Amino acid sequence: MGDEIAQIDLNKVLEFYSREDVQDAILSLAKNREVAVRFPNLSYGKRPDILQYRLDILELAKQGALTFDVSEERWRNPLHLTPGMRRTELDSLRQGWDLILDIDSNNLEISKLAADLVIKALDYYDVPVTVKFSGRAGFHIAVPYESFPDAIEGKETKLLFPEAARIVAAYLADMIKDQLSAAILQKYKIEQLQELSGKQFEELVEENKNTKEKRLNPFSLVDIDTILISSRHLFRSVYSINQKTGLVSVPVHKKKILQFDKKTAAMDCVVAGQIPFLDISNVESNQAKQLFVQAFDWAKQAKVKEEEQQELSKNEEVDVPAEAIDEKYFPPCIRHILDGLEDGRKRAIFILINFLVCCGWSYDQIEKRLLEWNDCNKEPLSQTILLSQLRYSRQKNKKVLPPNCDNKTYLLDIRACNPDAMCKRIKNPVNYVKIRLKQQLEVEKKQNSKRTLTEEQKQKMKETREKQKLFKEEMKKKRETEKEQA
Repeated sequence: MGDEIAQIDLNKVLEFYSREDVQDAILSLAKNREVAVRFPNLSYGKRPDILQYRLDILELAKQGALTFDVSEERWRNPLHLTPGMRRTELDSLRQGWDLILDIDSNNLEISKLAADLVIKALDYYDVPVTVKFSGRAGFHIAVPYESFPDAIEGKETKLLFPEAARIVAAYLADMIKDQLSAAILQKYKIEQLQELSGKQFEELVEENKNTKEKRLNPFSLVDIDTILISSRHLFRSVYSINQKTGLVSVPVHKKKILQFDKKTAAMDCVVAGQIPFLDISNVESNQAKQLFVQAFDWAKQAKVKEEEQQELSKNEEVDVPAEAIDEKYFPPCIRHILDGLEDGRKRAIFILINFLVCCGWSYDQIEKRLLEWNDCNKEPLSQTILLSQLRYSRQKNKKVLPPNCDNKTYLLDIRACNPDAMCKRIKNPVNYVKIRLKQQLEVEKKQNSKRTLTEEQKQKMKETREKQKLFKEEMKKKRETEKEQA
């Protein structure tokens, strides 16, 4: 379902951002963070940028700035950030990062249910948590870096972004999944959910692997964003205006999420500073340690299960097309890999070989493309490594799907995941190709059905019909003559 963009009074926007209480709240959050502004046409201002003074906000508002976004990461000097920086360069510049959980749905009531359960899960671990309305139909739940342990499994926590954030987000999603499903079904019938979401029954449910029963998948209706957590990822600043709705991203008391009314987020209703967001005044070091320990233990167990599933799937062959599928149908993650990588190149070979085989590419075609791809890498692999993996796959001659999109060891770890709107509908990169091809066939079918004929084509078709008519009449006369002679 598309988002309707509200008509926003830019004079009211300027008046709102001229308020000192709003400016102070935005400045407090923006300290040591990259900042980017968005304008009414949804375009971004320059990146990177920073905010230091009240006047900075006022001047940008006068230029038409509608939304202020800030980074999850805190930097020594955000202005030193440049596009395409290596992981090591980002790590050396990063001071820390906050855990920002983006609860997103097209339905505010469902977002409330999810946000309330996530907050209760964090409260269970005695984690300092604050929350704000996103400005549309979701919430941003925040845990400050000051509560994190200094290290996790021997690695400095400040260096574990975005992977640690993804692990914790995925763990919390798994933790609340059954409760969230029950809460949604207590409020809505499945028919209502289909109407609200615009999705079919099969898109809303999943099959229990053990019982084979169909059950509601709550994350078909609401996301707890794990895939979009990436380096230099931005989120809407507190007291920033949502560029689509004109509502303000206001803090909400964590105990009153279910009672939240978005009318209180109108610009003329907002009083800044009453409820804190990412306040660190009473935060203690290691408060979130137990949460991280449990999340990483859960991730290890999930990885073992994933590997077991991968082993089982090795014996299941996949139907492949007769001809190689063109690269224009490939998903963003595969295209990102083919543009060249800095890290994860060996794992990328495994992904690419299995993906291309499932897309009908011959091993000779794959070899040629892998060699071209290797030249795009910042540090090309030796051809021995590349060709030995390909030779191994050729000898096995099995068509096996590449790792699923949510497999942390592969697409997420090598930072290839850069999803578009279609990615939410798929579990494996090969599924993306199948959907794209199906869409293309439907487009071509419609175009063919609407195709207009030239006068010459029409004349030829008329002549053909006349010839067919004459042929049928001649055959009829012949049969009648033969019948009379008999």
